[in-house]
Amino acid sequence: MKLFTKYNRINILATIATFMVGSVAFFAVLYSILRHQLDDTLRSEQQEVTEYVQTHGTLPDFENTRHQWITAVQTTQLPAHKHFSSYLHHDNRDGDNDWVRQLSFPLMVGNVRYTVYVNRPETETEDLLKLIIAVTLGMIGLILLVNYLINRRLINRLLRPFYSTVGEIINYRVAFEKPLQLPPSPIDEINLLNESLNEMAARIYREYYALKSFTENASHEMQTPLAVINGKIEVLLQNDGLNEQGIQQLLAIEQATKKLARLHQSLLLLAKLENRQFIPDEPVNMQQVVEAKIEEWHDLVKSRGLAVQLTCERTIIAFHPQLAEILFSNLFNNALRYTPQGGSIQIFLNDASLRISNTAAAGPLDIERVFLRFYKTQNAAEGTGLGLAIVKEICSLAGFVVKYAFTAGNHIFTIYFSNKTTQA
Repeated sequence: MKLFTKYNRINILATIATFMVGSVAFFAVLYSILRHQLDDTLRSEQQEVTEYVQTHGTLPDFENTRHQWITAVQTTQLPAHKHFSSYLHHDNRDGDNDWVRQLSFPLMVGNVRYTVYVNRPETETEDLLKLIIAVTLGMIGLILLVNYLINRRLINRLLRPFYSTVGEIINYRVAFEKPLQLPPSPIDEINLLNESLNEMAARIYREYYALKSFTENASHEMQTPLAVINGKIEVLLQNDGLNEQGIQQLLAIEQATKKLARLHQSLLLLAKLENRQFIPDEPVNMQQVVEAKIEEWHDLVKSRGLAVQLTCERTIIAFHPQLAEILFSNLFNNALRYTPQGGSIQIFLNDASLRISNTAAAGPLDIERVFLRFYKTQNAAEGTGLGLAIVKEICSLAGFVVKYAFTAGNHIFTIYFSNKTTQA
């Protein structure tokens, strides 16, 4: 939910609640005032009747109309005091039931006791109340509309620098040649946000380039001694004076050196992936990548007596060519390494996914740890334990989803391309 929508919802609800409470209070006060005025009119009639009796000693001739009528009823006992009341009156002319305000008071005319009833309909009061309520509701609606339009324009104007800041952050990449520079804002809060983001971006920029420089230097510096070690080992292996035990030790050193080199390359690649040094936005033909890699591994597949079943459709996705090769190579190499002699590997590729399944030499892998770094099964001594971690990191960078399953004695790795499929 947008900030304006949330603020406007709260503001409108609070305004409506305030107006509702205020309207109820206003109605009660107004009704009390109008009722009081009506009662004053009835008192004036009482005073006129009383003064007439005092002057003439007889009851006046009451001119009763639809809007007011007075009746005098002879009684043996006078009421203690005057009394106001309201009752429903049926009007024979229009057949309606209307509320009537009545004042009853005692009156002595000579020696005769009377109770006089002065009646006046509340219709005019009700009509006035309805008119006032209608005008009030109209004003409330107008105020709400004007308030909404003003808030909409004002908040959108106030939030314009915020959206500008968000746009700059979305479009910024740490691989750019300069750190993020957000412009100052006339709004103090937005200006404070921009300054804080600039400082944070500057720190990230420095740390990113320090790490990038370290990985590049480490890659260069480690390759040189590893190449020297391999060269010395080859020279020593050509020495005719070595016995069998010396040759075996040198071969073990060479194997360990090669494993160290692979580990170094894998860790370096992971560091580059984590620092987003690859941009997966190039069209890549995954069918060509898959078929080329299978052709490279053809001799090894044949020597181990493995059956490879390939079902490929032409698939062009937004990816990175080098990462595409690494992704498939790691998955296919993993399948080759853990497929027993005479087993089979199935590869299926279409616009939606890439699936590689292979005959399992043992039981299922730990689904919670299979993509963690340095995860290896007990019988896996050759690998570095980083292949599937690299696959996971590449998928995360490219926006893919990778999943593992174990079904009918087969390991199954599936990569879902999501919305990364593009037109050829």
